[in-house]
Amino acid sequence: MALTISLVLLFGVLLLLLLRFKALGIGAAVIAVLFGFYLADTGARTTINTLVSAVANVVQDSGK
Repeated sequence: MALTISLVLLFGVLLLLLLRFKALGIGAAVIAVLFGFYLADTGARTTINTLVSAVANVVQDSGK
C-alpha cells in the first residue's frame, strides 16, 4: 500500500488540531509555519526529505 496522503496536508491538520485544542497559540503556530517555510529553502531540505521517506518506508513495510 502506497503512502497516499500528503505530508503537508497531514501536518496542516495536526497544526489545526493543536490550535483548536489550545495546545498551541496563534503566535507559535505562525512561527512553526514560517520555520517550515524557510527550512524548506535551506540545504537541510534534502536530508529532511530523505529522513521522512525512510520513516515512511519503514512504516509501510511494517504494515505488511
